[in-house]
Amino acid sequence: MTSDGEKVEIDWYADDRATFGDRVVVARQALGWEQKHLAKRLGVKLKTVQGWEDDISEPRANKLQMLAGILNVSLIWLLTGEGEGINPPAEETMPAEIKELLTQMRQLRCQMKNNLDQMALLEKRIRKSVLGHL
Repeated sequence: MTSDGEKVEIDWYADDRATFGDRVVVARQALGWEQKHLAKRLGVKLKTVQGWEDDISEPRANKLQMLAGILNVSLIWLLTGEGEGINPPAEETMPAEIKELLTQMRQLRCQMKNNLDQMALLEKRIRKSVLGHL
């Protein structure tokens, strides 16, 4: 929600491709805050927050810890995307069609990961075979 009470939609974010700056943006937006509000809470300049969100610069360790706390996300999530971050919409409130689509998406993602793992093993075997024949 924004300060006007307007709900903010976060539809561009994807965990698997998100950068540090993306995670800062999505966590800030989930709270309905503008960059200047976050900057004030952290005691930094607006330009500093803009640099973090644009992946131009990164905060020092002390500000990083503060940032995670203020945004109510884990430090690990902020750095890597793993762990406790923003809460996605609750699935029990979603229509059945969307739940089914999410299930299909998760299954495809799992299959893709398995395929990538198999490809990596095959590439390794090919490399060994090629080097063995040289």
